[in-house]
Amino acid sequence: MKTLQKLKTFALASVLVIAGLGADIGTASADGLLEEIQKRGKLRVGMSTFVPWAMRDVNGELMGFEIDVATKVAEDIGVKVEFIPTAWSGIILALLAKKFDLIIGGMSITPQRNLTVNFTIPYAHSGQQMAASKKLAGGFTSKDDFNSSQVTIACRRGATPCKVALDMFPKASVRRFDDDAQAFQEVVNGNAHAVISSAPSPLFWSQTYPDKIFMPFGNENLTMGDEAFALRKGDPDSLNFFSNWVTVNTSNGWLANRHDFWFKDQSAWKEQVASDQ
Repeated sequence: MKTLQKLKTFALASVLVIAGLGADIGTASADGLLEEIQKRGKLRVGMSTFVPWAMRDVNGELMGFEIDVATKVAEDIGVKVEFIPTAWSGIILALLAKKFDLIIGGMSITPQRNLTVNFTIPYAHSGQQMAASKKLAGGFTSKDDFNSSQVTIACRRGATPCKVALDMFPKASVRRFDDDAQAFQEVVNGNAHAVISSAPSPLFWSQTYPDKIFMPFGNENLTMGDEAFALRKGDPDSLNFFSNWVTVNTSNGWLANRHDFWFKDQSAWKEQVASDQ
C-alpha cells in the first residue's frame, strides 16, 4: 500500500511539473523577442558610430553598412527600425538591460563576450589596422617601433582594438576614448603616435588627412575577426531566425554587395560623411 501511495504521489507531482513546464514554455514562446518586435512594430537596434559601419552624414542622418543591414532585417520582419546610439563601453550592459533588442554594430565575436551574450553566425569578416601620426611616428618602420613606453596608442573604449594594442604593444601606453572618431582625432592632433581600429577606418582617415596620418603597415591587418549580431541569452528561436537571416542574405549575395559598397568603394559615399566622423 505504501508503495502504491508513493507511485500515486510521484505521478501527481510529475503531472504538476509537466503542467508547470508547459506554462513556462508557452509564456516563453508568447513573450519571445521576435513576438515582442512584431507586436511593437519596431526593431530596436543598439549601435555605435564608426566609419564605415555606422556614421552621420552632412545632414545628421545615419548611414553605413550597419544601417543598411539593420534596415533590411527590420523590413524582412515587417516592422520599422529604431537605432539607439550607445557608448561602446556600455553597449552589452545596455543590451542586457533591454534598452534595445540586439546589437548590430560590427561587434567581433570573442569568447569573453560570448559568456554574456549569444552571437549569430558571422555576417561580416574584417580585421584591425593601424594608422599613425606622421609627426610622431613618421620614422617608424616596424611593429617593434610602436612597442615602446614612449609610444601612445589610441583606441575606442571597450572595443577589440584596445585588446589588440595591449596584446601586441604591451610596452606602449593605451589611451581609450568613448568614440572611434575621438581616438583618430587624437592622432590627427599629434597627441598620440597611432590608433588601432577596424578596417577600413584607418585607410579612410589616412586619405582624409594625408598630411598628418599614414598607414605604417599599408593595408596589412594586425588581426582578423568575425562580426555578428549579439542577442540576450535564453531565446533560441530568435537566435535561429537572425542566424538564418544571415545565411539567406549571404547566399543571395546581398551582404557581399552592401559590404563591398561601404568597404571597397569609398568614393561613392565619402563626400556625404559629416566632418566630425
